[in-house]
Amino acid sequence: MQVPSMLQGESRKRLLQGAAAGAVATIVVGFYWGGWSLGSTADKMAKERSELAVIAALAPVCVDKFRALPDAEAKKVALSKVDSWKRRDEFPKEWVTLPGESYPSSALVDACYTLLLAPKSAALK
Repeated sequence: MQVPSMLQGESRKRLLQGAAAGAVATIVVGFYWGGWSLGSTADKMAKERSELAVIAALAPVCVDKFRALPDAEAKKVALSKVDSWKRRDEFPKEWVTLPGESYPSSALVDACYTLLLAPKSAALK
């Protein structure tokens, strides 16, 4: 039986080859199955979670401001008939723009819309 070329030669050479193969295997297993992630991936995940937290905090404020409008019920009925991609236009821009952004957040619009049109019992959960 012939020995593979990787295993032939001096023992130091084989040791280094084994260490390199082990390092590659460790990296592959760690990133694919071990849950490791790069710093950039962790930063991206943290940003997404912080945006969700801000949206969760600002959506009830948006709903309160909407309900404080003089013609809130009429606007609520009109809002329920608007297509999803046009909802952004139904809310004042400053209500649905995240801090530090210059354009309305579609996620905040959706959250405000959902809270606004949710049944009272569902909104309390």
